[in-house]
Parts: sequence; structure tokens; C-alpha cells
Amino acid sequence: MTTAISIAGLVKDFGRGARALDHLDLEVRTGEVHGFLGPNGAGKTTTIRVLLGLLRADAGRAEILGGEPWRDAVALHRRLAYVPGEVNLWPNLTGGEVIDLLGDLRGGIDARRRDRLLDRFQLDPAKRIRAYSKGNRQKVALVAAFSSDVELYLLDEPTSGLDPLMEGVFQDVVRELRAAGRSILLSSHILSEVEALCDRVTIIRDGRAAESGTFDELRHLTRTSVVVDTAEPPASVIGWPGVHDAHVRGGHAEFSVDPDELNHVLAHLVGLQVRSMVTSPPTLEELFKRHYGAETAVRS
Repeated sequence: MTTAISIAGLVKDFGRGARALDHLDLEVRTGEVHGFLGPNGAGKTTTIRVLLGLLRADAGRAEILGGEPWRDAVALHRRLAYVPGEVNLWPNLTGGEVIDLLGDLRGGIDARRRDRLLDRFQLDPAKRIRAYSKGNRQKVALVAAFSSDVELYLLDEPTSGLDPLMEGVFQDVVRELRAAGRSILLSSHILSEVEALCDRVTIIRDGRAAESGTFDELRHLTRTSVVVDTAEPPASVIGWPGVHDAHVRGGHAEFSVDPDELNHVLAHLVGLQVRSMVTSPPTLEELFKRHYGAETAVRS
């Protein structure tokens, strides 16, 4: 199987005028970490609930591990693990009891693997759920998911509430799973996390896939940042084709440039006798803002 998830033309409505998914297309290849990007309300969680068989799509096609989520939910759930961003667990059970219970629903877990993950995530399994912080409840869900030897992991804002140290542990585990050939759909709006882990990304907007591809394929959508010092004043840079947001002071200039005009701009700069220059490729955050606008709040 070369495709872990295949979605085409998926539609999901919630009442009149409330369309959560609007002919969504999404493909997650076997053995890849695929980033699913979008702010709250873009349709990420609805998509995952359809894949889990918790919601029935109104139109389109969704296939996961070769099965149909709504029809084959019981069989598929033994082959996948899911971590939500908001974890609600049984308050009177201990963390260890919850991990074992969730693992049993998938046919059991690897006890040694569970113990190693408990140590790596620094989680005390003897405490009751009601005594855990939000971050520790999230660790319970992560350990339960990662302790299961499954083919596919559906992670919906999985690091919500984790501190930076534990985010690093999470990223290490995801890399290990990818190296072992597992498939992962990582839904997030933490762009640095996605950029560090994912082979490909899909940007979702208003229930549709706005863009999908590798980072290199998507970076053509935005501009390269340039910081340059020249012997001759670079004031003329403000009028050059493809240059945007230019700020010039003396022999120093900062601006962004469209990809198609980058070579022409560099040729012009050489004529001004460049003393130093730093260029920065577009970041995933810039790609995100291009689709959602500068007013969208984005965590990086």
C-alpha cells in the first residue's frame, strides 16, 4: 500500500450554511509525516473525525489504510492510534490504567515500549488523572498512542499543553516512527513543529486544500528576504521590479523580492558594490500568512 490516507472531494455540512469541509482533497503517503495546517475552524478536526469514523461525510470519498472509515471503523481502529488536542480521561483511573485500557482497545501494547515512553515523557503513571495537569494528561494520550505498534497515527494538535522539553521528546519519537515506516498525519498550527517534522504539508482553508506539497514546492508562493550593505547608496532598490517592503538607510537596505525577479535584483546589487548580504528563504509561517492574511494570529 503506497497511500495511507486518500481523500477526494470530501464534503461535510453541519446544518444550513455551515459547511466544514468543501470538496477537500488530501493524500498521505505510506511512511511519511504529513503536516495538516490551518487555524482553528479550518476543518482539520472535522477531517480527522471523518477518518476515525466518528462523522459520516455528506459527499466525496475517504479511504484510510485501504478501508472506508464509516463502514470499517472497528477493524481500522486496531491499525491506527489517535491523539486529540483536548484530552478528556476517566478522572478516577491512574495514568497507567488509562494507557493500558486504551492499548487494550487496539489489541494490546508493548509493555517495554510503554515503560520507555513513560520515562522519556517523565510521566508518573501511579497518579490519578484528576491530579494531572493539562500537559500530563496530554502525555498520557501520547504514551498510549505511541506504545501501540500501529500503521497510522492521527495526531490532532498533539503537543497542546506540553513544555518545550517535552515537545522535543515528542519530535524525537515521531522521527523514530517515520524511520520505522509508520505513517503520520500531524494536524497543527504550530508551524515550527510542522516544519521540523513533516515531509509534505497540506494547507487547508475554509474546508478546502489551498496548497499541498513539500516545503521546497510550496516556498515558491512567497518572497525571499534580503539584507544587504553596499558601497554605493542602494536607494534605487525601492523602484526595482519584484521588490517589496524596502527599507533603505545609507548603504544598508532590507527588502523582500519575488522569486522570478531574484536574479535580476542580485545583478543590480552587484553594480552597487556589495559589501555584505544575507538572504533568507521563505519560512512556513510566511506561506501560512500568504493564505490567511497578516491579521491571522499564528504561533511559531
